[in-house]
Amino acid sequence: MSTSPVLPPALRLADVHKSFGKTAIIRGVDLDLIEGERHALIGPNGAGKSTLFNLISGRLHATAGTIQLRGADITRATPQAINRMGLARSFQVTNLFHRMTVFENLRCGALWSRGVGYTFWRRVDTLREANARADEVLEAIGLTRRRAVVAGELTYAEQRALEIGVTIACGAGVILLDEPTAGMSRSESDAAVALIKKVTIGKTLILVEHDMDVVFGIADRVSVLVYGEVIATGTPDAIHANIRVQEAYLGTDLAKGIDKELTGA
Repeated sequence: MSTSPVLPPALRLADVHKSFGKTAIIRGVDLDLIEGERHALIGPNGAGKSTLFNLISGRLHATAGTIQLRGADITRATPQAINRMGLARSFQVTNLFHRMTVFENLRCGALWSRGVGYTFWRRVDTLREANARADEVLEAIGLTRRRAVVAGELTYAEQRALEIGVTIACGAGVILLDEPTAGMSRSESDAAVALIKKVTIGKTLILVEHDMDVVFGIADRVSVLVYGEVIATGTPDAIHANIRVQEAYLGTDLAKGIDKELTGA
């Protein structure tokens, strides 16, 4: 009887360490992301979340351990190579071309993943595949009516939506979002959650987020990072009830302390 091949995790971190000089920031992280899941990474300020994102996306290289993307070793790969292998990320601070239009920003995302870059001898408008992809993402993020507006004139929430759009425009199957709802009002945050769930259907998502309403509204599983170590991984309900998480991170009264600890309320 034939059996189906076992697929590797979408993303695998094995005993990953990162030190800056004598200071250890990431201390032996082991983490597997299942293909197609939405996974949240939470932890207090200084826990190492952004450092871990930078290791995964190639902006930093691990001191020890390995990182694999669908079975391929990306531990020391460049960000460009990792992106073209199917992983894309956003940043805490909006990272757009503010003098370019919404459509042009999305087209840049589509072009870079295809290795086009700045080729001055080629008319960008003739790249039909990239144009079509930009229009597809434009509709998905709800900014079609803002197509010709320069990014710098968008509202903050629109800019964050556009950055999510640029991140997915390359067609990557693994998406990293770094605090996608930071600075948003509750209504804007709710809209962002709906958008993220919509555009990551069929993709693998890992996000760093401080707003627990967002985490519990999106994530299939949650990992808690404290002082560079993952102390717990599980469903949102399991993390909510985990005594070690409450004691080490959320405080003993989770129901009352969660907003204060994680959203600053």
